[in-house]
Amino acid sequence: MANMGTELLSKYIHKNYELHEWRHACAILHNDFPNEFKDISDLLEQFKLKKSWINIGGGSKSKVSGAMDTFLSRRGWKEKKFSTSVKVDDNIRESPTHKVDCYKNRVALEIEWNNKDPFYDRDLNNFRLLFELHAISIGVIITRTDELQIIFDNLGRGDSYGNSTTHWSKLLPRIEGGGGGGCPILVFGIKDRLYVEDC
Repeated sequence: MANMGTELLSKYIHKNYELHEWRHACAILHNDFPNEFKDISDLLEQFKLKKSWINIGGGSKSKVSGAMDTFLSRRGWKEKKFSTSVKVDDNIRESPTHKVDCYKNRVALEIEWNNKDPFYDRDLNNFRLLFELHAISIGVIITRTDELQIIFDNLGRGDSYGNSTTHWSKLLPRIEGGGGGGCPILVFGIKDRLYVEDC
């Protein structure tokens, strides 16, 4: 699939992230949501993958996700749970969606650093449903590239970042298989160029 719209992103982002788009997602984000496009671009351009964050194990949220959440929350992005339901005649059945990590102005962004890979299915299905319900216009996922595994192994943390966790080669087949339905999707994979030894 062509990534025609990704030329709208900076050379820095092209150099330091794997990029993938579906259904002209980058052009939509750039042209229809310029403020959100700038927020995401600024996030990606200031982000560094710190050695100390990799060496810290456990916890409900990784330091990587926490740093990104904090940056975006300062720009007005919020965790969002949508209240949805299905109505048939007079019968209403609640059908809640999963929370979106970061949401602003019809742009939904998920950060998948080191979850089990079925979380990708959850994210993509959520994007599909919310897009069909006209609740979002685009879905964005930030994850890690496979090449980071060498760093994890060298730090003795390879077992914590196994093949069944969220990384690039687990995500793309799901997108290409139509997991997000008709929702435009833009994906960024963190490369090893962003790694810094801070300890």
